[in-house]
Amino acid sequence: MGSEVKALLGVAFAFLVGTSLAAAEERYALIVSGAPGGAAYATTYQKWEQQLTAALRDRLGFTPDRIEVLSGTSPNADQSSTRPHVERAIAHLKSVAHGDDLVLVVLIGHGTADGGNAKFNLPGPDMTSTDWAALLHQLPGRLVFIDTTAASSPFLADLSARGRIVITATGSTAERYDTVFPAQLITALTDPAADLDKNGRVSVWELFQFVNRGVARHFDEQGLLATEHAILDDNGDGIGADAAAQSPSDGALARATYLERDPAEETGDATMTALIAKRRALEEKAEVLRQKKSTMAPEAWEREYEQLMIELARVSHRIRVGS
Repeated sequence: MGSEVKALLGVAFAFLVGTSLAAAEERYALIVSGAPGGAAYATTYQKWEQQLTAALRDRLGFTPDRIEVLSGTSPNADQSSTRPHVERAIAHLKSVAHGDDLVLVVLIGHGTADGGNAKFNLPGPDMTSTDWAALLHQLPGRLVFIDTTAASSPFLADLSARGRIVITATGSTAERYDTVFPAQLITALTDPAADLDKNGRVSVWELFQFVNRGVARHFDEQGLLATEHAILDDNGDGIGADAAAQSPSDGALARATYLERDPAEETGDATMTALIAKRRALEEKAEVLRQKKSTMAPEAWEREYEQLMIELARVSHRIRVGS
């Protein structure tokens, strides 16, 4: 491991040791379900809202008061997914979230596109991808933004930034049909099989892979040509990778990001919190290094990777034994 990375981890470790668990990663979720445009859609969207909320609360352990749902079918006018209410919800997140927190935003509903411009349909005025980008500018914490709608690909380019994970259900604005992505996302959040590497937790990258497999299987079983191909960006270049990409430039951050809190964080011990932060940094470094394998001399890559894995194993062992 390079001296620069060691120094960075050392600073992070020293800082976190001196803080309480209150400074550890908190998690917030905003689910925005747009204008349904018909009774059948309203029923489906309500079901998805409820299932997604239940998955975040019951399976992933999000605190109920940190999950906000704005719905195009809500009988409560104050919880309707109008533009002013979306703006209010984002302003609230900006006021409570901190740099170490995770913020999940999920859009459910109808999406449209005109040329390269994409819109998310709301009761009243719609919001474009550039509207959302402006609204989310300088949002503290790690943003995981998932647009499950049709013709959603411009959201990826417009919201892309370092430290963010952006997923769209479609890879181009030509994919304009209603998506099956939302149902597959809910399945991924509730199915233990989504833990592809069997480490006991599901990363955002694993969710992305699992959802894509479910989408492909759906169209295959129907004997239809797939009309949606999800893409992910997490390196800030605004260019998404699909799940089938060979050696994608994206994925390092998503592989090291989990929606659920690490169980070890629940101990309330500051040293344990610091170890978990160090492990997270090492995991991110490992994923970045894996992406560089084809561009490095084999001996240099193997040496650096071996040193990184040894350090990661040591930290993981300390977490497992509780010290």
